[in-house]
Amino acid sequence: MRKTWNVILSVVLGGLLACSPKPQGEYKGTVQIIPEPVSLQQSTGQLVLTEDLKLFAQADNEEANRVAQHLAEDLRQVTGWAVPVAPITSDQSVGDNQIVFTSEGVANDQPEEAYTLSVTTDAVVVRAVSGAGLFYGMQTLKQLLPVEIYGKAKATEVEWSLPLVQVEDYPRFSWRGLHLDVGRNMSSVEFIKEYIDNMAMHKLNTFHWHLTDDQGWRIEIKKYPKLTEIGGFRKESLTITSRHQPKVYDGKRYGGFYTQEQIKEIVAYAADRYITVIPEIELPGHATAAIAAYPELGTSGERPEVEVNWGIFPDIFNVEDATFSFLEDVLAEVIELFPSQYIHIGGDEAMKVQWEESPRIQAKMKELGLKDEHELQSYFITRIEKFVNSKGRQIIGWDEILEGGLAPNAAVMSWRGESGGIAAARSQHSVVMAPYQFLYLDYYQGDPRFEPTVVGRELTMADVYAYDPLPDSLTEEEQSYILGAQANVWTEYMPTEDQIEYMVYPRISALSELVWSPGSTKDWERFKEKLPRQTVRYAALDINYAKSLFHVTYTVSEDSTDGYQVELDNQMDWPGMYYTTDGSEPTLESSRYESPLMVAEGTRLKAILYATDETLYGKVTEIVVGAEQ
Repeated sequence: MRKTWNVILSVVLGGLLACSPKPQGEYKGTVQIIPEPVSLQQSTGQLVLTEDLKLFAQADNEEANRVAQHLAEDLRQVTGWAVPVAPITSDQSVGDNQIVFTSEGVANDQPEEAYTLSVTTDAVVVRAVSGAGLFYGMQTLKQLLPVEIYGKAKATEVEWSLPLVQVEDYPRFSWRGLHLDVGRNMSSVEFIKEYIDNMAMHKLNTFHWHLTDDQGWRIEIKKYPKLTEIGGFRKESLTITSRHQPKVYDGKRYGGFYTQEQIKEIVAYAADRYITVIPEIELPGHATAAIAAYPELGTSGERPEVEVNWGIFPDIFNVEDATFSFLEDVLAEVIELFPSQYIHIGGDEAMKVQWEESPRIQAKMKELGLKDEHELQSYFITRIEKFVNSKGRQIIGWDEILEGGLAPNAAVMSWRGESGGIAAARSQHSVVMAPYQFLYLDYYQGDPRFEPTVVGRELTMADVYAYDPLPDSLTEEEQSYILGAQANVWTEYMPTEDQIEYMVYPRISALSELVWSPGSTKDWERFKEKLPRQTVRYAALDINYAKSLFHVTYTVSEDSTDGYQVELDNQMDWPGMYYTTDGSEPTLESSRYESPLMVAEGTRLKAILYATDETLYGKVTEIVVGAEQ
């Protein structure tokens, strides 16, 4: 039967693409795809979709039908058209104004997540060997359509035109990840689904869900209800309005957790978008919430409170057999909920003071023949790994799991830089690069004077984009152990979902290109040209993206004779900066910045950026010259 389908679809689709071109005018837009495809060739002309548009999916391919239904639903919402999805059958001819999803005609050596996309004056054809490939082809197709495709309201005045292109595309890395910490501040199920949708838009495929920490245990474990009854709630939270402030607490009980049914719902939702959810259960450190629920798991012999501060804390699991039984029970329920190959077990920032001070722990170390607490942590991780392996899964942990000896089959997520990842790759262990210097999205993305308070230093879009997950110090064989890269989103300073969006977008665009696009095609100047259109897509999706790229920043230097010299700049390197020195709001009628300014101390300088088409971007930024030196 499959051989017959090959013949039928080759004839049907070949005839469809060989039809005489139908002139539909010139395409007036600009092709701007993020992440940049491996190959994109554009020819003259366009295809205009009309109300009798039909979508077709290969009849014997359930995944092709599912992907077609995704696109059809989006089109129905914004066009108001019926947009039926039908199977391609042996007795059905195919005409124009159609979109086809199929695995027929795909090259035998096409990579698993690869796709080809053809737009002619007749129709659109997406081919891929897998459902994931078809899905990524659909994501590229959406970016070729007018940006209104990302909206939720009908756009009746839009011409649904597409450029004529031939695209061949596949990812650079198999692990293209984004993380979310819900231990410190929770996100709603609905927000997490939107987060997953937006990951899919960027062709990311791994959602790392940080579910437990000192400040809260967020996953229902049926055998141990106190984990959420007690460990899921803290009495109050540290509030952050500026760095180095005296500690101030809000006095409000905070907490919650995800039920197992909610977790199943999110995992299934992600799978439908070809995203794997990796759960993280922190051990042996970052365990305060768990020990608050079951103090016998701890080392100190005391019950701590669920932590209300941010940082690193001393409570750590003990190494009793009963504690390992507890952790195995927890992980057994986790494994039932998450079908992922990897289970993240944390392993980072485990303070070992309690181990050092505990006679029982020291006696256990002597019994096991371990020379220090690092080796004890290695013993701990290796014992957990054996259990996870027995369930057919593998562990992945932060790079501290290297200390004292790496568990035999463990993968390493390298966050303290690249050295842990390099060491693991040289030892033939799988690695995910997530160095904080490039991929921590809880860091400032612009001049801190104009940004919300965050935990770290400045990390601009250009910084993220410049990162390459393949260290030059590794051989080609050693580089093969680098699965990919991941950006991390820690939420201590992000109590709301709007703030999470502000910190993630638009830097997720740079992440998507560095993990998907070939290193040879990365081009910062070209990427910058694509960002304004990408932010329009974000606006259509109602994402609270940061406009830091478009903020005017100031470099002030003192001149002993003439006052202060001030240079204006912005991350886009656009020239359209307008400023005032009298405290008034700048407009297009204000002075345009051309060269460094000389101003007196105390001058209130305000500036704003306009694009070349006089579109306003960003917000007014201001400084008082001399006051901030």
